[in-house]
Order: sequence, then structure tokens, then C-alpha cells
Amino acid sequence: MLITGANSGIGYQAALVLAAKGAQVTLACRDKVRGNAALQAIRQSVPDARLILGHLDLGLLSSVKRFAESVLNQGQPLHCLINNAGVMAPPRRLETADGFELQFGTNVLGHFALTALLMPALQHAISANITDAPRVVTLASIAHKRGRINFDDLQSEHRYSPMAAYAQSKLADLMFALELNRRLRAAGSDILSVAAHPGIASTNLFKTGDYHGIEKVV
Repeated sequence: MLITGANSGIGYQAALVLAAKGAQVTLACRDKVRGNAALQAIRQSVPDARLILGHLDLGLLSSVKRFAESVLNQGQPLHCLINNAGVMAPPRRLETADGFELQFGTNVLGHFALTALLMPALQHAISANITDAPRVVTLASIAHKRGRINFDDLQSEHRYSPMAAYAQSKLADLMFALELNRRLRAAGSDILSVAAHPGIASTNLFKTGDYHGIEKVV
């Protein structure tokens, strides 16, 4: 099991539950200190937890590549990839190190690249005769209902709205999950691509950040 953004929120809870059920879980975190704190907290609840801490910055494609290579070099099958990490509605337009709008670059492009690079490990899970089909789980949001893909300004360079950019990124995540599953089915693959809708959860997306106006109400 591999979970992005596993140091807090839904990612942390998923890691905790999966570890308690005996799964080996890789916590893929951007902040090594917070990642290690999460790992230690899980071990306090599950002393025999099989955990691996990995450094992954989804906003930096070179980091995504390095991380994926480190996973593949282990030669282990990957039963489940949970694309959970995300950025929500920074009040000012920010960019990733590669020049993409922060939310689109992190929530969508980073996970897109990670999933593509880890396909060999997911395929390995099929040949390893694991009972359940390996799968990619992409976290959505109720915000996708208000999302629109603005192909004329995909990176919000001409006009930036915090929640509109977030909604676009979550809609794009759903489109990615559905299209990936369609292509896997067309290729006759046993790998599944599914999306999970967490509703509104009290995570660090709401506990941190400089929100204003409608973001505070939400």
C-alpha cells in the first residue's frame, strides 16, 4: 500500500487502518518531519505496524520521478496506490517549481505522473497472485460539482479564483480516474482505477491556510 499525504487527515487515517489490518504501508510525505511524526504515532497504536516513510513532493516532477524509482527499485508488488495528498484554495495564485498552478500541478499532474511511473509495480501485484485486484484510488471532493475545465486558461494565469481552481483540479482528478479505468479495461488489465468521495472532512486543508470570504464559510 502507498498513500500520498499520509502524515495527516484522510491519508493518516487510511494508513492507520491499513497498518492495523497487517498491510505494509508506505507513507509518501512532502514534509519529512511531519511524516516521521505520523509514522511514530501509528506505531504507538499499532506496535507491529509495517511502515515505510518516503519523501515525495508532488509539486516537483523530478521528486515524483525519484520517489517512483525508489519504489520500483525495491522490486515489491504494489497492491494499492491511494492518491490522497492535495492543496486547497490558497488565496493567491502560486506555482509549483515546474511552473504549474499549485493546485492543478499538485492535485492532478503530480498524481498523474506518479500513477504512470508506478504502473510496473501495480502490474507486479497481478503476477504475485494477490487475491484482490491491484488498484489506484484517487480522492475526489464535493467541489468537483462546481468544477469546469478551462482549457483556455488551465493554469489560471489570466484569472485566478481559489475555489474555482480547486474545483477544476478535483474534477480533473475524477476525469483522470475514470479515463484510466476505461483504458485499463480496454487493455484487458486486472488493475482497477476508482475514485473515493470523502465528503467534507475536518482535515488540515481546513485547519491551516489563509482563507477568506466563501472559503471560511465552507
